Amino acid sequence: MRSKTVLITGCAGFIGMHIADKLLKNKYTVCGIDNLNNYYDVKLKKNRISYLSKNKKFFFFKRDLRQKKVLEYIYKKKKFDKIIHLAAQAGVRYSLEKPKEYLENNIDVFLNILEFSKKFKINHLIYASSSSVYGNNKIYPFSEKHGVNHPISIYATTKKTNELMAHTYSKLFGLATTGIRFFTVYGPFGRPDMALFKFTKNIISGKKIEVYNNGNMHRDFTYIDDAVDALYKIFIKKPSIEKSFKPGQPLPNISDCKFRIFNIGNNKSIKLKNFIKIIEKSLNQKAKITYKPIQLGDVKSTVASNKVLKKWINQKRPTPHKIGIKNFINWYKNYFKI
Repeated sequence: MRSKTVLITGCAGFIGMHIADKLLKNKYTVCGIDNLNNYYDVKLKKNRISYLSKNKKFFFFKRDLRQKKVLEYIYKKKKFDKIIHLAAQAGVRYSLEKPKEYLENNIDVFLNILEFSKKFKINHLIYASSSSVYGNNKIYPFSEKHGVNHPISIYATTKKTNELMAHTYSKLFGLATTGIRFFTVYGPFGRPDMALFKFTKNIISGKKIEVYNNGNMHRDFTYIDDAVDALYKIFIKKPSIEKSFKPGQPLPNISDCKFRIFNIGNNKSIKLKNFIKIIEKSLNQKAKITYKPIQLGDVKSTVASNKVLKKWINQKRPTPHKIGIKNFINWYKNYFKI
């Protein structure tokens, strides 16, 4: 019988809160762990936890995963056999300033997760990778079958490393692992360091917004409900052995073990200038824009192929940008009482 208890790391984060909410609504018991660091507004993180805590099946542990015994401590309190690991030091640009933070929080912590999963025979470990692993790939849309050997930020390097570590544990120890390459997820309760949040805040305040590469950036913006729907369907499906072994191919198709990687994206890219126009229309307010050169670590374009994912789950139709942005703005105004 499959357990109805799951551990979610990074549960006070944007995606962590939403997938926890989805699982709780589907009668799962959720053990959530987060260290509530101050990379961005801690009050927002605490409010996410407060929202989840309304459900009696949610149990929150304020702990730091860099401490090896933390997972065993939680396991003794609430037995779980599945993990959704979303805790990480986020931010491409910040990784250029504080690279050691990423090695400790994204690689050392993931080793702790893998070692725990091996020891306690976790049925399925799902973990967050990132579209950043594709680097400056010029083949569009980005496919899981493409090589990802040229990351251009420390953040992307840590996520690529996580995938390799997961493959090793799947191959050697039979651990079922699934890496999720998220593509620019946005929506209510989103991160303050992400474009939509920053643009909305500054436009409402009458302040200038900074737009890089003179606005000639393209992004596969993925609405949170679409990302969580796909993640949930991956979670409830039984892991199986990936048998598409073809020597010489890059990850993920070099395996005969329970190791998979999926893109979760919109499968459609939008020019940043057009994304801003939708925000302006939704706010009925023009943006004051300062154009700047592309920053170190940034990529010019992202767009996800969803072919591999569609073979695995029935993916819902993507939420149109104008609806997703409107939903975020409605949440933003309500949250900040505007």
